[in-house]
Amino acid sequence: MSDTVAKELPAGPAVKGKLSRDDLLMRGGMAVIALYLVVTLVFPLYAMLSKSFSTFWFDLGQYEVQVSNEAGVFDGKAISFAALNEEMGLLSEEDLTAGSDGRLGVTQFFPDFSFRSPVLYKIRATTDSGRYLVGSKLHTGTVWLELDSNTFRRVQLRPIKSVGAGNFVKFFSTPALFNSIRNSLWIAVVSTVVTVSLAFWFAYALNRSCMRFKGFFRLVAMAPILVPSLLPGIALVYLFGNQGMIKEVLFGASIYGPIGIIIGSIFFTLPHAFIIISTALAISDARLYEAAVSLRASPWRTFWTVTIPGARYGLISAAFVVFNLVITDFGLPKVIGGQFNVLAVDIYKQVIGQQNFEMGAVVSVVLIVPAIFAFAIDRLVQSKQVALLSARSVPYQPNPNPKTDRIFLIYCSLVACFILGILAICQYAALIKFWPYDLSLSFRNYQFDRMDGGGWSSYFNSIKLGLITAIAGTSVVFFGAYLVEKSNGFKVGRSVFQMFAMLPMAIPGMVLGLAYIFFFNNPSNPLNVIYGTMAILVICTVTHFYTVSHLTAVTALKQMDREFESVAASLKQPTMKLFARVTVPVCLPAVLDISIYLFINAMTTVSAVVFLYSPKTTLASVAVLNMDDAGDIAPAAAMGMMIFYTNAGARILHLIASKGILRRTQAWRAR
Repeated sequence: MSDTVAKELPAGPAVKGKLSRDDLLMRGGMAVIALYLVVTLVFPLYAMLSKSFSTFWFDLGQYEVQVSNEAGVFDGKAISFAALNEEMGLLSEEDLTAGSDGRLGVTQFFPDFSFRSPVLYKIRATTDSGRYLVGSKLHTGTVWLELDSNTFRRVQLRPIKSVGAGNFVKFFSTPALFNSIRNSLWIAVVSTVVTVSLAFWFAYALNRSCMRFKGFFRLVAMAPILVPSLLPGIALVYLFGNQGMIKEVLFGASIYGPIGIIIGSIFFTLPHAFIIISTALAISDARLYEAAVSLRASPWRTFWTVTIPGARYGLISAAFVVFNLVITDFGLPKVIGGQFNVLAVDIYKQVIGQQNFEMGAVVSVVLIVPAIFAFAIDRLVQSKQVALLSARSVPYQPNPNPKTDRIFLIYCSLVACFILGILAICQYAALIKFWPYDLSLSFRNYQFDRMDGGGWSSYFNSIKLGLITAIAGTSVVFFGAYLVEKSNGFKVGRSVFQMFAMLPMAIPGMVLGLAYIFFFNNPSNPLNVIYGTMAILVICTVTHFYTVSHLTAVTALKQMDREFESVAASLKQPTMKLFARVTVPVCLPAVLDISIYLFINAMTTVSAVVFLYSPKTTLASVAVLNMDDAGDIAPAAAMGMMIFYTNAGARILHLIASKGILRRTQAWRAR
């Protein structure tokens, strides 16, 4: 009877558990870091997008002027500047387009103007939107302003703003700018095909053969990560430039253009492709190869039916990573691109060369499209990846084959010679007094204080940036990953946070740097105070490299069972105490990896910071660019090698410190 009554009773409303203090703390922390990503990523990108749709032009019909006679008497007759321009045929419609800071002097409309003349002038705007400057003072409105000749020469009209796709129409109708899209895509595709092919066989040799010196080749393969992308361009100039050591090898072709960009791109993207492909090849089931042998499949057939399908996700991921790196790189094409325009360099030319920020924003938006497209496809492919190893899998162990091992040793040696040769040429160039006339060795090129680029202070600024980025960035990234991974409930908030955390990987450095100009350099922005300081460089660098660091932290945190949090809750221990005493020590290897990753990238990045440094915060990587622009190529090579040695030293210190720290904090793993 009681069971029947119970069944007939209506279901009560769902009762939500009360949030604990720790839950509120974790959600609040997640909201703070999410707000950081919104302010440092979403808002700047929105400001840049708004800028790309903003067009500015001079509406001469909005301004009228009256001119007195020599006695200073006005006859009351007003004439618009549009009528004056039509009468003189002075400025075309294209001439009247302007940037947001454009100014147009008015004296050019008066051929007989003299600042010493006793003639007086009256000027006004015919609408409230009309603006003009008298010296540095801005005037608006329809009230006549009387000026003498000396003051009138300081009058400048200001452009009006309209919103539309005019900038995009102009971009796609300008052949030189539109060709940059084709050039960028072509360079990226060719570099991707060559790099992934070279990296695959290099990784295959190290994972599927018994060749000697594997440790040495792995070390060499990672060396290009330690240098800015400008350095291979400088090395190629010394090798194949107009006065290059072996320029005859190119049979008259110029290294300044697509050939140089492709070779340099292969150099600095090879480690990225190698890491991904090597990881894919390291995970394989020996039973598949045993089955192929038992079925009498040839080695070549086994390669195409077992090896390639098993590594396909790694190959696809490597291809899109390389494509993204090449199409968004600025430093290399800037150094060796010559007249071969690409999108990233066009942004620099529009902003720095022509001060056309609106068109720079347009090129940035265009550049984002292939970058986001490549990133989205890579994420889609990765989501379809399935486990290649099961509990019954047998790790693959290659068998010695003298002939094959010898071939792979020769191949890896050639790749290593290519990498080490680029670095050796740069070091040699840095020690030569005056190439190619005085080949004696000297440290004169290391006297950076005598060169353009910021001197030794640029180098120390980079170290300062690297250290602050490593400490602050690791703290923010790891804590944010912990909050999103270990929080209870709050599914929507965690999903939104993950979306923000993944977004930086799809945004090119040049685009992010330009977006920071539009957002942080706005006088009405309360955060304007950090513009031109070391703080904005740190924020930009952390944000730019946030995604990889976040994924590293999340991967480490996923290895920890949620029972840790359950046990802490049952013992009534605060979440932050668990985080400090258990989570951080257990995940310390990942924490150290994130810190060195951020330090090295802070030392080598160019594109993300090239728009944001000030005379007091010049960086070593930017100094390389500035010295190369000034013709000081040997000092640029010397600064580039200083970055390499610093990163190599930091990597060695990181390994030594990691060994000691992990010996004390990870002893439990050996039990």
